[in-house]
Amino acid sequence: MWSIDELQAVWQKATRLHDGQKYGGQKEGEEIEYLNHIGSVVFEILAAVGKEPGMDADLAIKCAILHDTIEDTELSYPKVVEQFGQRVADGVLALTKNDELENKAFKMSDSLERIKAQPPEVWAVKMADRICNLYAPPFYWTDEKKVAYREEARLIHETLQSGNAYLADRLAKKIADYGQFIGEGE
Repeated sequence: MWSIDELQAVWQKATRLHDGQKYGGQKEGEEIEYLNHIGSVVFEILAAVGKEPGMDADLAIKCAILHDTIEDTELSYPKVVEQFGQRVADGVLALTKNDELENKAFKMSDSLERIKAQPPEVWAVKMADRICNLYAPPFYWTDEKKVAYREEARLIHETLQSGNAYLADRLAKKIADYGQFIGEGE
């Protein structure tokens, strides 16, 4: 089980760190608060916790809340260790792309290998993250970008599906449904 006071502290930290960050919505000119994405990933994890017995909810929820902080904010790995512990920090670091790698495919491969070295709860966060990112692409993405993103989602599914059956099923459905955004919808 988790401590609600600890989760509130993690959420408050993420709220401050992501303050003012936005991402493009489905409609031209639409900007969505980045915290919306963080909350969506947490909701996916909460649903998985209810479906997957034995899941370490505390680790999964904290990693879900913090999954983009090292990558997209000034929060460093040592600060995550100091504030939230080694297991959470290691999970968040594994979920962080290595920007020293130039090739996008190498970044994904490296990321997935580091995630696989973590507990299945971290795998679950990566699947939940991609599920949320497959709801609708930003209005400015080209069909080529959408196809590449879906292919990347297939790789994530193939690599991590054994980490959480519920989220693997959700991700597979989202990948199939994503065709609607690239002219393959029904």
